[in-house]
Amino acid sequence: MRVLVLGAGVAGISAAYHLWRDGHEVTVLERQAGPGMGSSFGNAGGLCPGFAGPWASPGMPYRVLRMALQKHAPVRFSMMPDAERLRWLAKWLRECNLERFGINKARMQRMAHYSMRCMQALRDEVPELNFGFHRDGTLQLLETDQEVELAQLATRTLTQFQVPWRMMGRDEAMALEPSLRASAAAWQGALHLPDDASGDSAKFCAGLASYLARRGVSFQYGASATRLVHAHGRLRSVEISHDGRTDQRQADACVVALGCQAPALLATAGLRIPIYPLKGYSITIPIADTGAAPRMAIMDEHNKIMLTRLGDKLRVAGMAEFVGYDLSVRRVRTELLSTLTRRLFPRGFDYAAATSWAGLRPMTPDGPPILGATPLQGLYLNAGHGSNGWTQACGTGRLVADAISGRPPEIDMDGLTVERFGMHRAGHAPTRVA
Repeated sequence: MRVLVLGAGVAGISAAYHLWRDGHEVTVLERQAGPGMGSSFGNAGGLCPGFAGPWASPGMPYRVLRMALQKHAPVRFSMMPDAERLRWLAKWLRECNLERFGINKARMQRMAHYSMRCMQALRDEVPELNFGFHRDGTLQLLETDQEVELAQLATRTLTQFQVPWRMMGRDEAMALEPSLRASAAAWQGALHLPDDASGDSAKFCAGLASYLARRGVSFQYGASATRLVHAHGRLRSVEISHDGRTDQRQADACVVALGCQAPALLATAGLRIPIYPLKGYSITIPIADTGAAPRMAIMDEHNKIMLTRLGDKLRVAGMAEFVGYDLSVRRVRTELLSTLTRRLFPRGFDYAAATSWAGLRPMTPDGPPILGATPLQGLYLNAGHGSNGWTQACGTGRLVADAISGRPPEIDMDGLTVERFGMHRAGHAPTRVA
C-alpha cells in the first residue's frame, strides 16, 4: 500500500522503517529541513525503560505548585493560561491518584520494554546504523529520604517487569561511577539500572532516514501538513504546503507522527486528542577530560535533570515549562542546567563552549502514547510520547505498522489507543484509495 508518514522525528522514522520492512510504498513528509530536527534533536539521549512512567502521580500537583513558586524551580508556568492547557490540566489532575498511577505506569513499562526489544532487532537488522548506542546503565542519584523511599517503591514495578536493579549508598555509587567522586552535591545514595542504554536520537533519525532513502523510501523536507481532507468517514487526502504552494497527497494510509503539532492537524478533521507541549531544555558540553566524564547515564532525581555521555560530549536535559508552543531558549534556564551540572562534575568539561537547545515534549495527561487507528478510516496515530519518545519510538513504530498491515500486535494494546479518550477506532485494514 501507499503510506504517508507525517513527521521525521524518532516516532515517524521508526514507523517508516517498519512500514518499509512490511513492503509498503512509504513517503515521509517533514516540515523541517531534515530528519530529527524537532523534539528528537536535543533530548537527553537516555534509553531508559525502567524509568518510563507517567508525570501524573500521587502528590505531583502539590510538588509542581511548590516548585513553580520557587525562584529557580525546574517547573514554570506562563502567566497567561490558555483554554487548551486548562483542559489538559483538568484531565491530568484526574490521573494523579495511586490507582491511576499504577495503571498508567504498567502501560508505559509494557510499551518501553517492548520498544527496547524492537530497538535491538532494528540494530541487528541495520548493523551499519551508528548513533552512539551504548549500554552502560543508569544511576539515579537520591538526595532526600523521601526520594529514597519513592525509589524503593519503584523497585516493585521493576521487579514485576524483571528489570535488574540495585539500591546503593553514596560510597558504592562512587565506586561504580568514579567520575562522581568530585561531586559537591548532597546526594546520599542511588538506584542502579544496569541494562539501560543511551544514544543520540538525532543521529539515529539521520542515519535511518539515509538508509531508507537508499532503499526507495521517499523523503520530502520543508513540507507541512495543513489539513486532512475526508469524506464519508474516510481520509481522502492530506493538504501539504511546500515552497509556497499547496497540493493534495493521496495514500491508502497516513500516519500522524507530528509530536505537539498533531492536535492542530487532527482538529481539521474534527478529531480532538489531549496532547499538550511541555517545554524542556538541554545543554551539550564538550568533554575536556575523558577520565572526569561519567561512563553511565546519571539521573539527578532531586533536580529532575538527566546527564548522558554522547561521544565526546555530555548532554544535560531537564526543566518543565507550561508556556504553550514557545521554543525560545531562555538563558536563565540553561545557566541553571550548567550550575546543577557543575555541582556534580566541577571539572573535566568545557562549560564555556556549551551549546543550548529547547524542545517540546508532546504530553498526554495520563502518560502513555496514542497509537493506531482513529475514527477516520485510513488515518493512524503515533503521537503523545511525552518525555519517553526516544525510549518508546521503535516499539510504537512497529505497533502502528502492525495496525496498517493488519497484523496482530505483539503486546496488549489496552490503554495505548484513542479508545481511552472516548473515541472509537475505524476498521484496522485500510482500503485502497481509487
